[in-house]
Amino acid sequence: MPNIRVIGIGDNVIDKYVEEGIMYPGGNALNFCAYAGLKKLDTAYIGKFGNDCISRCIKSALFDLNIDISFSRFLTGESGYTKVKLKNNDRVFMDSNKGGISKETPWDFTDDDLKYISKYSIIHTSVNSYIENDLVLLKKTNVPISFDFSCRWNNKYLKKVCPNIDIAFFSCSHLNKSEIIEELKKAQHYGSAIAIGTVGESGSYALVDNKILYHPAFINGDTLDTMGAGDAYITAFLIGLFEQLAKNQDTLFDVNLNKLALYIKHSMKEGACFSSKVCKIKGAFGYGKYIRGC
Repeated sequence: MPNIRVIGIGDNVIDKYVEEGIMYPGGNALNFCAYAGLKKLDTAYIGKFGNDCISRCIKSALFDLNIDISFSRFLTGESGYTKVKLKNNDRVFMDSNKGGISKETPWDFTDDDLKYISKYSIIHTSVNSYIENDLVLLKKTNVPISFDFSCRWNNKYLKKVCPNIDIAFFSCSHLNKSEIIEELKKAQHYGSAIAIGTVGESGSYALVDNKILYHPAFINGDTLDTMGAGDAYITAFLIGLFEQLAKNQDTLFDVNLNKLALYIKHSMKEGACFSSKVCKIKGAFGYGKYIRGC
């Protein structure tokens, strides 16, 4: 397959499993990079790190996965964390510090940052990254931008973000099919070329050129932990899509729409398959450490 390079820009946290006393690295943009690293892709991450043991745990995992963090921000303050418990092997978020120091510090991307970012095939970021006002600048790199809205959006937010991104992901388990399609159409109307809605064990929907595509989930009979499943889908989807584009010497900006629909169908399958596999891992991608002493 063609060599593609991916970069995640945005949130990193520690997920503290309070009932077990173990914490795991996580965060949407970070998970994207970790999963790409597990797939041995050339991967970079730009994030904001505090100067505490949480940060050291996260950086250690990224170092082990050979992910470049040299353009990250290394700050003084508390790193982001969430408190989590498992209910029937499904993760339930209890509390968080909303990203810690990351929410208080602007990105202030420099020309050197943008030059570095422009070398990659795809940028992925998220609703938790405090990056909405920087998307216009990132778009100038001419690198396609993927954005995960999770389950937190409204019309005003879509109008702000979608003109500056190319691929929009939504967690839609709280919506029925007609509502999912309506939201995906809004994202496309406001500017996102592709919109994807994931529905957990009910599969996923995609909208491209006003056409709705569907792919079922792969049901995993021995699920251990659903943490990171949606991010795993996103990662495998994006890798599958951009490998197909590169293999056929297309780009997201000039591909024939009929071909794009075929690429997306392939990528939805890749996302569903990898997401199922990740559910067998504790935490988003492992690398657990005891909370005690941190």
